[in-house]
Amino acid sequence: MPAPASAAETAYLPPYPGPGAEAGAAAEQTAYLPPYPGPAQQQAVAPEGWFRDEAPAPAAPVPGQDWSQGAGTAVSAAETAYLPPYPGPGAEQGAAAEQTAYLPPFPGPEAQPQEPAGAAAEQTAYLPPQAAADPAPAQVPAQAPAQAQVPAGSAAGAPQTPADWSPPTLGGNTVRAVDPAQARAEGRSPIIDPGPQSAILTAALGLLLAAAAALGQFALLVPLIALQGLTAAGWFRLNGMWPARQGIALAFAGALVADAAVLAVQDAYGAGAIVGTLGAWVLLTLVLQLRSHADPDERMYGLMASVASAALAIICAGYLAADTAAVTVGAAAVAVAVFVRALPLPTATSVGVSLASAAGAGVAVGGLTSVGVGGALLGLAAGVCALVGLRVAAYDYPSKFVHMTAGVALPLAAAAPAVHLIGRVVG
Repeated sequence: MPAPASAAETAYLPPYPGPGAEAGAAAEQTAYLPPYPGPAQQQAVAPEGWFRDEAPAPAAPVPGQDWSQGAGTAVSAAETAYLPPYPGPGAEQGAAAEQTAYLPPFPGPEAQPQEPAGAAAEQTAYLPPQAAADPAPAQVPAQAPAQAQVPAGSAAGAPQTPADWSPPTLGGNTVRAVDPAQARAEGRSPIIDPGPQSAILTAALGLLLAAAAALGQFALLVPLIALQGLTAAGWFRLNGMWPARQGIALAFAGALVADAAVLAVQDAYGAGAIVGTLGAWVLLTLVLQLRSHADPDERMYGLMASVASAALAIICAGYLAADTAAVTVGAAAVAVAVFVRALPLPTATSVGVSLASAAGAGVAVGGLTSVGVGGALLGLAAGVCALVGLRVAAYDYPSKFVHMTAGVALPLAAAAPAVHLIGRVVG
């Protein structure tokens, strides 16, 4: 045993634990370290005490103490005044309850393989479901087909991956509305035909025009005004401008003025009355748009939409300026062409059958009027204009309101100039 050193020489030195101690460092060096049980106590620690704070290592012994007799744990009171109490060798198997009050229970090494990788239900309430931490190799191929058969969005709150998305189609998306740019990016066509409902309405309005024309101009005026109102409202909505009450009212007023001008002049000057009204209304629309305080881009959009809507509504007055027999043939041809185009046929076949049907309707109705055989040319021209107007109404993802307004009115409105001009040729 070495002789103890004097207090003056060892005042600033840490206590020396002695050659037989395995605690390692002094108490002040391990004051903030987790407890380290002795080698003999490590095997006896219970599984629930793995994450508990154990008692600190034994304090440094006093130099000169007899270690062979097992009394190395005794230290002076001055050196252990600020250290926590040491529970003793027999109390290292479990720490105090207050040290583990906020820690989750540990299942132990025997129960760990049977437990799932996920924690308790309250800890995983907002996490997506996860498979076991170490699944068996034979279970992986069996679970893969089951996961592939689950449709996207089948369960509320289930996470969706890019593999769960449905492939892009040309039939459109019935779940959510998308703009034309996104439709093109996803591979869908922005063209949606108005469909059979608007085709039936167009055919009904066309037959009404044909029957009213046989009774005279004033009888024709009633369905013509309805056609002009649908044209003015549908064109603004087709351009995405709604509500646009001022522009619709302006276009409809121009159509009424054109009707009055045609009825006021002789039949030979009907076309001039329509062109004069159209020029005056374009100038009036330009003046009103110059007085607007909107942005320049918005002002330009409003000007173009107002001019186009007024022009289409005013051009419908061509039915009044045309011969009544030509109106009967042309309106009947438009009704037949639009109805046949709505049938479920391939595109090329549908267009060909529609034009052929329009020409046949022109011949059939022309034989009942003074048009005669020239009704084939008149019906064919009216059918071509009707299909053009129908295509315009189907452009750029139109809504149901567009189909019920522009989809009904544009085929008849586009055919009005052809009915007037071809009617004068064949009449």
